[in-house]
Amino acid sequence: MVATSASPLLLAAAGGGGLLFRQLFDAPTGTFTYLLADVPSGVGVLIDPVFEQHERDLSLIRELGIALVASIDTHAHADHVTGSWLMHAATGCAIALAAAARAENVTQPLQHGDRISFGGRHLEVRSTPGHTDGCVSFVLDDQSMAFSGDALLVRGCGRCDFQQGNAHTLWRSITEQIFSLPDSCLLYPGHDYTGRTVTSVAEEKAFNARLGGSASERDFVGHMENMKLPHPGRIAEALPGNLRSGKPRQEAAEEAWAPLSRSYAGLPELLPGWVAEHLGGLTILDVRSAEEFEGPDGRIAGSQWIPLPELEARRGEISTGKPAVVVCHSGSRSALATQQLLKAGRGQVANLRGGLSRWGDEGYPLESATAS
Repeated sequence: MVATSASPLLLAAAGGGGLLFRQLFDAPTGTFTYLLADVPSGVGVLIDPVFEQHERDLSLIRELGIALVASIDTHAHADHVTGSWLMHAATGCAIALAAAARAENVTQPLQHGDRISFGGRHLEVRSTPGHTDGCVSFVLDDQSMAFSGDALLVRGCGRCDFQQGNAHTLWRSITEQIFSLPDSCLLYPGHDYTGRTVTSVAEEKAFNARLGGSASERDFVGHMENMKLPHPGRIAEALPGNLRSGKPRQEAAEEAWAPLSRSYAGLPELLPGWVAEHLGGLTILDVRSAEEFEGPDGRIAGSQWIPLPELEARRGEISTGKPAVVVCHSGSRSALATQQLLKAGRGQVANLRGGLSRWGDEGYPLESATAS
């Protein structure tokens, strides 16, 4: 799928500019994921997705109306499994990784000098081995920002003691491919563990403790070869997984009771059309006030009514024999109610996306209080 023009939401989310940029974070692994989209076309790319954060990333992409053309990784990671295969399965986007990584399921193998286009923008691929032999960095077309993966971190760099790492090679990669960018170029790392989110070429040239200032290649190699770091805790899982581009060895059996999607806030949601077709097998839980439930806006036939302020005390009244779909006027209060039920251990529950307002707008019937 390729968008032909930006949605008003995408334009607003980008602040009216031509490029949308989001930096996302996975706390357990300290990994940054980056989403970029060309606003005029609505086309985007995702950099370094994390397997466990797939639903979060996909929800954001869908909510903003971005047509994803590629999920790309800076290297075959040793500390987390990529979400690229999951994103490919969900959107049809390309899976892009350095050809040197020799991973399976890659649909867009990358070489130094390649371009990854998204709408009217592109990323330049620069080979930056040394942390691994398959490391690449991505430079935005105007050289205002670059994504250095683990090759160069904020005031540090990737280790060189496994996965074909080599300190001499990494020195050349950083000094020739990253430090050759304009001093003003913002550098976005693959990881950080202390809350630092961005740096610049000028800063790292001056202050990077391993190769900044007056450090020589000899200084850098001496530092890197004497770090004596333990292997990453998830390396036995992460490396094999990433050499499959994140594809599970066995796909999990589909256990979902409905075609659920998740909002960027993380809540399971259902669209009115599916709910309307399956009303007989669902409990419709209306959490509006009494005045609304009995008022002129109407309600879905057969709804159970428990106002939101009473839900915690009365949730035992909700039938456990059917999945529950929670509704209110717009989907806001029902989202809170859905969250409360999930926290209380209710498994099969979802919010009606857009609420009764969207239900009515799409032509599904609402009954009046007098009709019941």
